[in-house]
Amino acid sequence: MTKNIYFASDFHLGSPSHSESRKREDRIIRWLNAIESTCSELFLMGDIFDFWFEYREVVPKGFVRLQGKLGMMSDAGIKIYFFKGNHDMWVNDYFTKEMGIEIISDELVIERAGKRFYLHHGDGLGPGDQKYKVLRKIFRNPVCQWLFALVPPRIGLGIANWWSGNSRLAHSTEEVFNGVENEWLAVYAKEQLQKAHFDYFIFGHRHLPLDIQLTDKSRYINIGEWINFSSYAVFDGKDLTLNYFEK
Repeated sequence: MTKNIYFASDFHLGSPSHSESRKREDRIIRWLNAIESTCSELFLMGDIFDFWFEYREVVPKGFVRLQGKLGMMSDAGIKIYFFKGNHDMWVNDYFTKEMGIEIISDELVIERAGKRFYLHHGDGLGPGDQKYKVLRKIFRNPVCQWLFALVPPRIGLGIANWWSGNSRLAHSTEEVFNGVENEWLAVYAKEQLQKAHFDYFIFGHRHLPLDIQLTDKSRYINIGEWINFSSYAVFDGKDLTLNYFEK
C-alpha cells in the first residue's frame, strides 16, 4: 500500500437542524480535503444523512457540497463505498450513477495488506434490540419501499424528517461505555471470530468511538459520529488507528 484507507460514519446531515448540519458539512469537507492526497479508498459506513429516500425522479435536497466533493474524489480515482445505515437505508443507485460510489447493503469483508476486515454499519447486529430488528426487515422490504414511493415526496419526506427528528442524536442523548461484556457489537464480533479470523471489525452506529482488543490478533473499532466527536479510522497498511479531526 502506498496510500491510506479511511473509514467514517454517522455524519447525520440534517440533524438536529439545517444550520448545524451545514457547519458539520463544512468540517467534513475540510477533513476530506486534508486526507485526499493520501487516500486510496474511502469507506462511508452509514447514516451519512439523517434521512435519505430516493424517488424515481426526486432525491432529498441539501448537502450538495459534500456530494460534489465526493464526486470529485471519485473522478480522481479514489474508490468510495457507501454503506446503508438505519437512517439512510433507502439509498438506491443515485450515488452510483452520479458519483461512481459503490453501495453496500450489509456487511463487507475485505483484505488489505494481509489484514482481514469485517465492515458493517452495525445496526441490527448482536443481542437485543428486537423491535428495531423487526422494523429493519419491514423498512428494507422492497414491497414496503415501493408502497412508500407512492406517497408524494412532500408528504413522504415530511414524515421521514419528523421520524429522524426523534432520534437519539436529535435529543443529544449521551452515549456511555457499557463495558466490553455489554457492548453488543463487541459481543457480535466475538461470535464472528468463532467462525473465521478477522484482524479488524469496524462499525459505526454506536455513536461512541471505541477501540477494543478482542484477542491478541483482533480488534473492534467503532468509528463514532461527527456531531460530538468528528472521529474516523485510518489504515496505513500496517496498523489501524482511531483519530479525531479538529479536536
